[in-house]
Amino acid sequence: MKKIAAIIAAACILQACSTSPKACFDIAALNSNLLFGFAGPALHRQLAEPPEKLVDEKTYATAPMTRMELIHEKTTAIEKNFEKVKSLTMNTDNEAMIKASLALYQFVLPVYKKEYRELAQLYDSGAAKEQLTQKENEVTEKYSAGFELLYQQLLTAAKAYAGRHDIPLQEVNPVP
Repeated sequence: MKKIAAIIAAACILQACSTSPKACFDIAALNSNLLFGFAGPALHRQLAEPPEKLVDEKTYATAPMTRMELIHEKTTAIEKNFEKVKSLTMNTDNEAMIKASLALYQFVLPVYKKEYRELAQLYDSGAAKEQLTQKENEVTEKYSAGFELLYQQLLTAAKAYAGRHDIPLQEVNPVP
């Protein structure tokens, strides 16, 4: 039994050490694109006009997602990506990028779990436009600058890492 546990542990260690530079980049930096729009107009637009969901597979009927469903799905995806970043093996080469990614996820996740859930509940309960705008402005004022700073730190570290490993990057002009 101890032999099997030792083999499994060794396999896990080898797997963690074998993450290629491209895979490490994808997990730590590229997956953070899911966070873009946080505390700003892009996410607020999604809440105002939620995407459609499939409600009947036979007829392909759709209906708008509730805002709570939208925030739940986003939060779940963010948590999964955060776990992947936490599972990366840090070394001197990737440390800045991974730490920047971890800091960004640690900053964003509590806001999704609290403020964005509250905002989703306001939308789903039919709150007045003024109340929704006030809550959106509070989130933006409180978190936008911090998010931008952390996001830029991640981009800087990720670009340097990509450059050291010849990972091609494509600059994209994001939609606000």
